[in-house]
Amino acid sequence: MENVKWVELVHTLKEQWRVLWRDRIDDRVRAEGIASEDYEMLFVDRGSVIVATRDYKPPDFRDILERHIEDRQTGRVIASDPRVGGWGEFIRGVISKQKRFTKWGRPFPAEPEKRKQQLKKGGRGWLHRF
Repeated sequence: MENVKWVELVHTLKEQWRVLWRDRIDDRVRAEGIASEDYEMLFVDRGSVIVATRDYKPPDFRDILERHIEDRQTGRVIASDPRVGGWGEFIRGVISKQKRFTKWGRPFPAEPEKRKQQLKKGGRGWLHRF
C-alpha cells in the first residue's frame, strides 16, 4: 500500500513539474524564467526564478524527490546525480584527505622543515672556470 502511495506522489510531482516548465513567464530583458504560480509540492513559490543564464542552478527534480523522502522517512536511497559525483569522488575528496592515526590513536608527528643552505656563487654551482 505504501508503494502505491509513493508511485502516486511521484506521478503528481511529474505532472506539476511539467506544468511548472510549460507555464513559466519568460523575462527577455533579464534573461530569466519565472514561476507563474505556487507549487508547494515542488517547493517553488510564485515569482521564483527557475531559469537564468549565468551562475544559476535551476531546481532539480531529484532534489525534490529526496526532500519528499526525508519528509516521509522511508529510508529509501536514491543514487546520487552523476553531475555531483559518486562514491569514488567522495572517497577521494573527503576520506583520503583525513588525518591518519597510528594504532595508539595519536597522529603521526609532523616532520620539521629543513632549512636550505645558502647557494654558493649565487646558485651558479660549484664548478670553477679557469
